Amino acid sequence: MGEQLALDRAVFQLIAVSEVMVIAQPWLEMSPHGRLRQSERDACEFILEFLEQGQASESDKLKFLRAVDTLSSAVHSQANGNMNDYFPKTILSKKIELLILEESTEVLVSSVRQQAMLCIVALSQVNPPFYLSQKLDLVNACISSIFSLPLIMPSLDRKESASLYFQTIQALDDMLQALVMEDTDPNMPTLQNFLEIILPWLTLSEKEHEQTRALGTIARMLRFICNFPELSHMMEFSMIGKLIGILGLFCMNANYEISTGASEALHYVFKILVLHRSMKQKTEVILKDLQKHFRGGWFANIQSLTMFFRKYLTPEERADVIMVSMEAMTNANRHDVCASSKMLKMILKYSMPEIGKVPEIIQYICHSMNSITETTAQGTIKKILYLLAQTYTDEVILTLFKMEDQSQRGVHKPWEILASFPKGYEVIMEFLLQKLAPHQKSKGQEPSHRMEISPLIATRAIHELLLEPSRRMEVQTFFSSLFMALLFRISFLVLEGDTDIQDQQHITEWVDPVSSSIEALKTLMLSTGYGDYVSYVQKLGAWELLSSPERHYEGITLLARTMVIKNCWHNRPIFSLIIRMLQELDYTNHLTALVFMTELLRCPGVAAMVDGATVRVLADYFHYEEPAMVKLLLQVVGIFAKHRNMESEQLRLMAFETYRALLAKVKRTVLVFPLKHQVLNLIVVLVLHLEDVNISVAQICRSALCHTAAILGWSRLKVIFAEKDVWTILRALLGQEANKALWFLKQCMTLFKSPQAPIRQAAIRFAGQIIQTLDAEEASDIEEVYAALRSMREDPDPMVSCLATQTLYILEAQEKLLVNTPTSCFCSRRPRKGYS
Repeated sequence: MGEQLALDRAVFQLIAVSEVMVIAQPWLEMSPHGRLRQSERDACEFILEFLEQGQASESDKLKFLRAVDTLSSAVHSQANGNMNDYFPKTILSKKIELLILEESTEVLVSSVRQQAMLCIVALSQVNPPFYLSQKLDLVNACISSIFSLPLIMPSLDRKESASLYFQTIQALDDMLQALVMEDTDPNMPTLQNFLEIILPWLTLSEKEHEQTRALGTIARMLRFICNFPELSHMMEFSMIGKLIGILGLFCMNANYEISTGASEALHYVFKILVLHRSMKQKTEVILKDLQKHFRGGWFANIQSLTMFFRKYLTPEERADVIMVSMEAMTNANRHDVCASSKMLKMILKYSMPEIGKVPEIIQYICHSMNSITETTAQGTIKKILYLLAQTYTDEVILTLFKMEDQSQRGVHKPWEILASFPKGYEVIMEFLLQKLAPHQKSKGQEPSHRMEISPLIATRAIHELLLEPSRRMEVQTFFSSLFMALLFRISFLVLEGDTDIQDQQHITEWVDPVSSSIEALKTLMLSTGYGDYVSYVQKLGAWELLSSPERHYEGITLLARTMVIKNCWHNRPIFSLIIRMLQELDYTNHLTALVFMTELLRCPGVAAMVDGATVRVLADYFHYEEPAMVKLLLQVVGIFAKHRNMESEQLRLMAFETYRALLAKVKRTVLVFPLKHQVLNLIVVLVLHLEDVNISVAQICRSALCHTAAILGWSRLKVIFAEKDVWTILRALLGQEANKALWFLKQCMTLFKSPQAPIRQAAIRFAGQIIQTLDAEEASDIEEVYAALRSMREDPDPMVSCLATQTLYILEAQEKLLVNTPTSCFCSRRPRKGYS
């Protein structure tokens, strides 16, 4: 410090002497009757002499300061007075700064500091104005010189020293007040600069008397500001949040003087906010209430702080309060940690108001998490992250991924915290679910945040949260929605491509959207106890198929089939969800939904849920003309017709009516083999339901058979279908498609379980008829048919039971006959190609 001061003094001398000698010449040549009186000319001469000399005594310093004061008064009285006409103001202020810095910080015995600051007040009244840098240098020098002094307590033996100290402090206040002014109003950015010089003496010092001095100076400056109805550049005063946070914490200090000083300073901050941000008609009432708590206890102050935090601060200022409090949590001082926790709990006790600088808060939390060891503080900072994640989900998640992607991959602590709050976990998951569907309208969600996450980022966030095992119960509650949302996301990416990645490429460039989504789907299944499902799908190769544009729907089919084979508990909820989705006719992923639903219908529990509303939903999709859609709908209706839940006549009627309507829409020009397969797969069901107890169903089935014949080009059979009985139709069908005998046989078997006895009878008869036409090779592969017939002997309907028994006898007799027949007899039989 001493060496730097000596260097500054030497440089000053070289510059000052050369400049002063040139500028000072005009007044040196003036007559006594000129612009200055003799006493003022004497002052100028002494100033010049003082600036030229090096070291000076205390009396010369005081004489110099009085001379500057005298000259300032003279210039101030002139109409267009300017100090630079006599001495460069820059030189004078720098010399005064050096005089202040030369003063001892070990003891206060001189009034040089006091006079120097009063001299600065006088200089501030004359032109040219001080530059901001000059003001800051002067304030920094004065603050450092005074605050560094040892503690000075008033006492009888130190009366003069204490009196000098209080005079010096008063001079400091006068100087700060003079320098903060701009014309007739305080300049708030300048005040902010002064506070930034003073605050480190409060926050960084370990000496209580230095902290007390800092608080006293801040309080008196703020009290001075409260006297002005207008403040210059108030909008640029950006440290209110930081200031409130610091003062709020020191209100809880164990030292009474510090606590009281902080309380007083905080009171004046609040008063400034009321005077300049409240409605004028309410100002007086609020100020009266505020005055009641002047220098009150910490609880009263924090209550006031909470109210001002919510009602008077901007979002950015609220963020600053939070940041100041969190920074205190990393302090080694346990009292600071407890104080910050108390303050944060109070201000965040209710719903969180709008907060700014969310990314900065999140970054600070992540960087400081490991250094916060106190239990209460850990809980508080977790709650902050949780509250921000609920209100500012977009910004929190984007910030976490930005940090992770840039430099901290593998850092998982924030995700653990987000998953540690059950209610918040569900809220965040629901929010992310809405983000997964870029082309679907979010339910009741208006864009309110500055940043928004893409579906890709939402997928990654879901994946991270699913990795937390503590929330498996919560995952169960929205498994169905999340499962389908991820599946739809995969379909969108594979079939249409990702159009959202470019918006946030800087934090997603190393992530493959398709694989990321598939991994999230796997993790969802693993986290809900479906690990064996994931392995089974892997064996089927379905995960790879899902990522293939050409075979994507095949992968969906296998995934759904796995859910059916393993009787997944969530099949029914997923089916209900799909039906609700399909009610929106403009739903983007309707084909994916239909493919998955078609397989789910093979699950008895799912099929039992089919009702009239379900059929109507599917009927609404009749306007789609593409073969893939028609194929799916034919397959769905076929599955409907074969399930036991078609005990319901009304539902059965609607199902067959739907099927007939579908067939009527199919044009032969668009018919392809897969569609022909679907038509043939239900033809036996249609024929046998000509025996339906409901005449209307039988009529619809006959009409559907005619449409089938038209589609397949069976002109001869079309007449038979329209006019003949069941047995004539079955014989004609078997004659037309003899090579599909085994396929027809399997269709018969599905109707062995029909709730209608006449249909079960017809199915058994036709099965027997088909078996008799099979060659030896085909007949060797129908053991399951024999097993089914044997079980039908126990059918509750005596006619069905008797028919099954008779059919078995006939078949066994025929088998014996075939065994006794020479082998050459089989040579004349036409070989058939069975359908498996």
